[in-house]
Amino acid sequence: MSLSGNASQSSLSAPPPPLLFNSSTSPHSLPWEKERAGQESLQEWPGNDTELLSDLSVLGHDELCHMSPVLTACLVVWYSITMVLGLVGNIGLICIIARRREKANVTSIFICNLSFSDIVVCVFCLPFTVIYTLMDHWVFGSLLCRLVPFIQCVSVTVSVLSLVFIALERHQLIINPSGWKPSVPQAYVVVVVIWILACFTSSPFLAFQLLTNEPYANVILPQSPLHHQASPQAYVTCVEHWPSHQHRVAYTTWLLLFQYCGPLLLVLLCYVRVFVRLRHRKDMLDRARTTENQRMTHSRRINIMLVALITAFALCWLPLTIFNVVSDWNQEALPICHHNLLFSLCHLLAMSSTCINPIIYGFLNSNFRQEVREVLLHCRCYPLEEECERFPMSTVHLEVSRTSVPPHCKNNSV
Repeated sequence: MSLSGNASQSSLSAPPPPLLFNSSTSPHSLPWEKERAGQESLQEWPGNDTELLSDLSVLGHDELCHMSPVLTACLVVWYSITMVLGLVGNIGLICIIARRREKANVTSIFICNLSFSDIVVCVFCLPFTVIYTLMDHWVFGSLLCRLVPFIQCVSVTVSVLSLVFIALERHQLIINPSGWKPSVPQAYVVVVVIWILACFTSSPFLAFQLLTNEPYANVILPQSPLHHQASPQAYVTCVEHWPSHQHRVAYTTWLLLFQYCGPLLLVLLCYVRVFVRLRHRKDMLDRARTTENQRMTHSRRINIMLVALITAFALCWLPLTIFNVVSDWNQEALPICHHNLLFSLCHLLAMSSTCINPIIYGFLNSNFRQEVREVLLHCRCYPLEEECERFPMSTVHLEVSRTSVPPHCKNNSV
């Protein structure tokens, strides 16, 4: 399963509920059919038939299992708001970083890459997931059945790796300020490598996604505007079909480690070392009372902002990660009746991270707030001195040069 989640898959990146970083695809992944002739159906499917059937979800249970119109409307509104805010916020963030007068720096490049991956999530994850979850069947065709979870998993992987490289860059700048520092050209190369690695990691979705109408063959569909115009055989679901259960669990575990646990542990280690070093230097500067104190305060503010981005990502994706892991490792532990509702709530929280990143960046970066005011007012206003960031985000320790200060801000640091 994948971070973008599906309810019936085992990876982290598909439409309805699967593993944490699973975007595999459908909100359907629980066996629920009414006393069906199981053995006959199993013989009709190539490969691991039992595994395929275990991926098919709760499509037509008792009417009590279906979301009320009010709850459905709330989910649609919440998804819509999240998508609009995510698109507007991240597009605005990229545009404002691009128009800055200071030179591009490594951190800004990775933040733009993170925002672009969030835009991809808003376009290729939210619309398909909400429609699939609400309709209980796949209406987008075989090609999109494979592409949607693949793209979703790619975007999630890019987001995670961008956060990791931001943390590694800060760690290098602060722990070893006189050593090697990544350059802007090197940052662009890393971005390309991130996307290639993300595509490679997500490639199983292209091979193991398929459409099938099998789960609708022996059920009575609920009386709903979404189901009354066609026979059950006309409906199909998009599911992961692995050669064996072991293959599915292995890939789920790999994504869990590669997309969530591993990156977050590495980032945590980097920032713990950074904050320990900054605290030690602050104590030294307090005793010396040098002008470097102001620089350390600025560096601390930048690190707080970046840690806030990491924390928001981890907390937003945690519920969906747990849901997807449980769905693949022990699906029977999930409630059959409210499976789709539970997935939708976890998925919405994960998707809200696309809105939170621009908000955190805006609140904790005064340059960004000033640029927003200038864009909104259509003028080049001279900011108040105390509202100016005096150093670019990739600057950390060495003495400050006047070229590090935006030309419209007074430099009082010397």
